[in-house]
Amino acid sequence: MSDTRPAGAPAPHPARPLVKVCGITRQEDADACLDAGVDMLGFIFHPPSPRCVTPARAAALHTPGALRVGVFVRQTQAEVLHVMAAARLDLAQLCGDNDPAFCRAVGPGRVLRVFWPERYPARAALEDDLHRMAPAMAYALLDAGTSGGGHGRAQDAERLAGLESPVPWLLAGGLSPETLPAAMAACTPAGYDLNSGLESAPGVKDHARIRAALALLRPRG
Repeated sequence: MSDTRPAGAPAPHPARPLVKVCGITRQEDADACLDAGVDMLGFIFHPPSPRCVTPARAAALHTPGALRVGVFVRQTQAEVLHVMAAARLDLAQLCGDNDPAFCRAVGPGRVLRVFWPERYPARAALEDDLHRMAPAMAYALLDAGTSGGGHGRAQDAERLAGLESPVPWLLAGGLSPETLPAAMAACTPAGYDLNSGLESAPGVKDHARIRAALALLRPRG
């Protein structure tokens, strides 16, 4: 299929996986991520989350050079599009079982669709679903649990070894400097999504942990 990723999006490469840090609430944390070389910064628009921000707050955070991702759970298509414009977002991370029609309304080239491997009895069923949704998304994100996100626990990454996906996919779920080595050895996603594993408190990133994670993901030869 043709590449529908946003203009300026980094091309995934095994030697340089994409890195997304989610739950950004503070400028100093965004700056630390940018300094470390993070590709995507995530802003959560789900009120129950302790990391939830308003569109105005997200818009005020400056993130030059990184793709801006909004995390949506229960919003309507109109609400997603409104927040994307207000918060200056490049991508919508859709966590609500959104169907192809919903994704197409947002814009296939702007959708990072969430899937939960634990829902599927076998990897082939997950791959079938990825192919079904492929025309309506630019990226897939494979998270722990069976719905929602932000669980803070790891998934069995070995189940995803050799996964055939028609779009670049990111691994999520309990990733941290401590758990990344095992996840990296188990499977080869296009990128990794980190959140609570880089925090000292909900919504407060630990800059030393950000640097430690990037050193693992992008070791200098």
